[in-house]
Amino acid sequence: MAENESFRNDWATKDFYQVLGVAKDASAADIKKAYRKLARENHPDSNPGDDAKHETFKAVAEAYDVVGDEAKRSTYDEFRSLQSRGGFGPGMGGGGFSGGGFGGGGGFNLDDLLRERGGAGGGIGDMFGDLFGGGRARGQQQASRPRRGADVESSATIGFTDALDGVTVSLRLTSDAACPTCQGTGGKPGTRPHICPECEGAGFVVSGSGGAFAMQETCPRCGGRQLVYDEACPTCHGSGRGTSARTIQARIPAGVKDGARIRLKGKGAPGENGGPAGDLFVKVKVTPHRVFGRKDDNLTIDVPVSFDEVALGAEIKIPTLGGAPVTLKIPAGTPNGRTFRVRGKGATKRDGSKGDLLATVEVQVPASLDQTAREALESYRAATAGKPLRVGLFEA
Repeated sequence: MAENESFRNDWATKDFYQVLGVAKDASAADIKKAYRKLARENHPDSNPGDDAKHETFKAVAEAYDVVGDEAKRSTYDEFRSLQSRGGFGPGMGGGGFSGGGFGGGGGFNLDDLLRERGGAGGGIGDMFGDLFGGGRARGQQQASRPRRGADVESSATIGFTDALDGVTVSLRLTSDAACPTCQGTGGKPGTRPHICPECEGAGFVVSGSGGAFAMQETCPRCGGRQLVYDEACPTCHGSGRGTSARTIQARIPAGVKDGARIRLKGKGAPGENGGPAGDLFVKVKVTPHRVFGRKDDNLTIDVPVSFDEVALGAEIKIPTLGGAPVTLKIPAGTPNGRTFRVRGKGATKRDGSKGDLLATVEVQVPASLDQTAREALESYRAATAGKPLRVGLFEA
């Protein structure tokens, strides 16, 4: 009860509405607006060295932490209502007192009154616990409630063609799980647990100065399990955690790109206390193809051609991935590096349609010439000697 006594003597005398400069029946929007204005005016970053404004900022934050939260505000108003009619006073505990605050002669139990009014299900302790950071009962609910399993990361390397068509791969996964020896309790099998003395069975501890700056943390001794064992599990040494290794089949969708991150829902680490499993994220690496490349939903190919084919024009055969070759018509005078588009011969799109094949011509220069070819090229040089190509480089 010492903590509750401190709350009564400290918090019960503070009028958070007055701190924010709003009426008791102010709307949530007005409270938020007032808080933002005061926080902006008194923020330590904007008022270096001004201790008075620093203290005002703390008080404003403390007030908004309570009346800015609908549930906390309701409990706070209930508490203030009881106090205004004599329900609380300095040093008055939950065990009962006598006096005229509630018209009485004789004593009564304050916890019973709170239960009757519905202010807090467990009496004064739970009222203060709910208002200022969480009581033991709530802590127990949080510690034992179902928890979603952790997400798991993995990777898969697939071939270029598999990335276009889709493929199912086997993945060996290792993830965090409950210790198989103690089933997650952290205690040696056959030993009996007792309530954790650190958190007194709450599963968490509260650190800090209280109010807006209080921090609720998982109990470092019991790890949130609320119970401890005199003898730790020999396998996990009291942590309650182990590893789980399994192999799953993962479907990589058609059209996946190199470096893509695929999410497989519910394939991650198992949950705790009946909670759902986490998700599996698979990073995909696609090995390059010897001939084809990829640009978005299109395939690319570099097509070697000769000088005479681009100069005079030609029809050439080029391959497609997984299909029959197609004929590419090259017009006379085609420049080196020009790209031609072959419709419907690319990668599979999300809607099931196909992208295109982008064929780029690259003129090949022979490393050596036989006598006939050399004489033909010398004749061509002589025929075009009067048309220098680089005359424009020297124009001012």
